[in-house]
Formats: sequence, C-alpha cells, structure tokens
Amino acid sequence: MNTNLETWHHILFNQDTTKLLATLADDVVFHSPVVHTPQKGKQITFLYLSAAFVVFSNDTFKYVREVVNETETLLEFEVEIDGVLVNGIDMISWNDEGKITSFKVMLRPLKAVNLIHQKMGEILMKYQQKKINTYFL
Repeated sequence: MNTNLETWHHILFNQDTTKLLATLADDVVFHSPVVHTPQKGKQITFLYLSAAFVVFSNDTFKYVREVVNETETLLEFEVEIDGVLVNGIDMISWNDEGKITSFKVMLRPLKAVNLIHQKMGEILMKYQQKKINTYFL
C-alpha cells in the first residue's frame, strides 16, 4: 500500500487530528463541495476536515474505490447519514514530503449535498461559538 494512503487511512479511521495537523502543508488548499471559493491554509483546512470527521464518521462509511499514485489519491466513498446515501470522492494531492497540498471533496446526489451542507454548517457554527482554537480540537 502507498505510504500516503496508509497515512490518510490512519488519520481518518482513528480520527487522529494530531496526525492530520502534522500532515497538512502550511499552504494547503481545501475545495469544499458547497463553498464557492477554495479555502487556503492549514488552519481552515484543518477546521473543515475535523468537522467532516464528526459528520461522516459512522459504521456505514467505506471507501469503495481507491486510485493512488505517489502524488495523487482519489478515494470514492459511500456513507449513509440520516437515511440518505451519500456518495463522494476525496481528491488528495501530496508533496514530496508526504504533506497534503490540496484536498477536494465532491458529493452526490443533490439531496446528499444539501444534507452535508446543513450538518457541516452546524458543526462549524458550534466550533465558532465555542471559539475553539482549531489546532487543538
């Protein structure tokens, strides 16, 4: 298995936010399926991915396809949330140091996009209300 993929699987399936933070490049760019502009930087990417851990983590989450090389990882996933089957792709780019430089999420169908938009918004609002320092979630 590819080292970058092993790292991502460890981070995701253990919800290892410490390792996530260490694996994000300082200039990482996050592309949300619902936010129009790319989100630039380690802190905002960490915030989105940490919130996604909360929203997507349940017994039904699974990767159904993985396409991997040394610098690009495409991971198709399925998860059921509130009775809605969510299908998506995580597109991850890695630099030579094994740091994530780009993370793009694509989702379908529209019902799933709307549900994820709502749930992510709720989590991000809680983070903002608590004024959580996103480096120590």
